[in-house]
Amino acid sequence: MCPHNPPCPAAHEPDREHARVIGRDYLLGWALLCNGTIVFDYTGSLLPDGQVLAPHRPLLAGAA
Repeated sequence: MCPHNPPCPAAHEPDREHARVIGRDYLLGWALLCNGTIVFDYTGSLLPDGQVLAPHRPLLAGAA
């Protein structure tokens, strides 16, 4: 359970990466979010249920 007010987005919600960071390893390049999601510096994610989300980056406007 998230102790923050307002609560962080759940791991299954689209804005899951907006949850607060509660742990980080700069050397290995990952952060643990309050909702149990692990976010990697290369933008991939690992959800608490073991689901892997491929790296994703926003597209820049006007980029070809």
